[in-house]
Amino acid sequence: MIDGFGRKIDYLRISVTDRCNFRCSYCMPEQQSFLPHRDLLTYDEIMVLVGRVIAHGIRKVRLTGGEPLVRRDIEVLIEALGQHVQKGNLDELTMTTNGSRLEEFAPYLASAGMKRINVSMDTLDSEAFRRISRGGDLNRVLAGIHTARAHGLDIKINMVALKGENEDALMPMAAFCAEHGFDLTLIETMPLGAGVSEREERYLSLDEFTAPLRERYDLHPLAHKSAGPARYWRVEPLNLRIGLITPMSHNFCDQCNRIRLTTDGKIYMCLGSELHVDLRTALRSGTPCDVDHLLQTALRLKPQRHDFETQLAQPDLRLARHMNATGG
Repeated sequence: MIDGFGRKIDYLRISVTDRCNFRCSYCMPEQQSFLPHRDLLTYDEIMVLVGRVIAHGIRKVRLTGGEPLVRRDIEVLIEALGQHVQKGNLDELTMTTNGSRLEEFAPYLASAGMKRINVSMDTLDSEAFRRISRGGDLNRVLAGIHTARAHGLDIKINMVALKGENEDALMPMAAFCAEHGFDLTLIETMPLGAGVSEREERYLSLDEFTAPLRERYDLHPLAHKSAGPARYWRVEPLNLRIGLITPMSHNFCDQCNRIRLTTDGKIYMCLGSELHVDLRTALRSGTPCDVDHLLQTALRLKPQRHDFETQLAQPDLRLARHMNATGG
């Protein structure tokens, strides 16, 4: 799959649900409405679409949400996708989770062939965690992380930089990840979603956010590359690998290899664009050929880059779609 700008598309992120048991302040409003269940892709429909995208060249799949582990019987989908890994149809199956249900589900992830997962955790301070996530239990997340590690999963912690919220949390998080052998990915907040308050006031570039880390430690660039957009550095003498995802301050769209399947069956080619194709309608009323045609249309629609910088400066241009609706 090659888009109109010559980029190879081999990575699909699947939002299996828009629901979440957290309400993180940078992700969605506290009072959020969700899609009715009839609008969601069934697991059978997801598997049909996964088969089609694999045929077109997708080699990596990440499950996201919302929170993927809150969808009923999610282990059924995880097991089915794991069959593609075992057969060699997929190079990698991964997941991004808030970690709150990892104690229960880590065995399913490991048995499906997952080697690594991302866990969203913006601070190690229990009260700050509860405030940012609007009710999340940090101890439960930490217990889930250690359970996942015990089942052989590599852990990457995703931490969003939030001005006035967690600047003082970076150094303890770096020490925690180094102690346990976890990677740490730092992420700039993006202007997505109507009703997410104080977006402009909370934005903090990673240049600013990582300043205390750079003052105390030496950061050396690494050639390491994952399926996502992070640029990696080695922090010495901590012996910590960190990734920086900088959609606002250091654009990386020229290397984009991703498309996103929403929980209601739309393919979005870019987080910062409303351009999409509707695979659910084609699947329920058409034929596999219709799906194949729409996938090729999606490649032609994929924009060269997002426009988050303008959207941050001009909130009236911001996309109304929240992160939980598209998948992280």
